Amino acid sequence: MSLPKIIYYFCALFYFFNVNDKQMDELIQQLKQEIIETLNLNDLTATDIKDDEPLFGDGLGLDSIDALELIVLMEKNYGIKLKDASEAKNVFGSVKIMADFISANRTK
Repeated sequence: MSLPKIIYYFCALFYFFNVNDKQMDELIQQLKQEIIETLNLNDLTATDIKDDEPLFGDGLGLDSIDALELIVLMEKNYGIKLKDASEAKNVFGSVKIMADFISANRTK
């Protein structure tokens, strides 16, 4: 393979991964804002929520009522219907996990 083709493919891959990273970052920020608004966490900002911070327990401290509201948010905003509580527990591990799941499964 010639050097110009190698450079072309490298640039195409670099562009592809940067676009995907940017889209994921935007989705994470959007999700944080939606969580704050949906759960009325008015004392928080998006920057207060860490991407990998647990949403329940010692992390953000959400509870089972909050989980139900997040399930509704996923269905309403992204067209995703979670199958059962076990799936919800895994999906709601952190904002990053939620964003990855939404990115792979969204219908809206």
